[in-house]
Amino acid sequence: MPASAPLLAPSAPDPSDADWRTRAACTGLPAQTVFARRAKAALPALRACAVCPVRRPCLDTVAPGDNLFDGVSGGHLWRNGRRVALPEAFAVALEPLEQP
Repeated sequence: MPASAPLLAPSAPDPSDADWRTRAACTGLPAQTVFARRAKAALPALRACAVCPVRRPCLDTVAPGDNLFDGVSGGHLWRNGRRVALPEAFAVALEPLEQP
């Protein structure tokens, strides 16, 4: 292995593997929704997370608690790298819709 190649822990996602991003339920949402600081503005992204098949890779890659991330990642709203508690009124809005 070349000395310049980054070493990743076996469980760490490969940052060069963008495939999970193309499968993310939030793909196509406006950036201001995904990176919103307020729950109301982030609601479409949070709804997408409720049915997203790649929540874990998103959370592992973004690592919002390790930086000052603002926005939605892994099904949660983050502000300054801290998880934001959502109002109870959002609970119903965030339940996955039943598929016909």
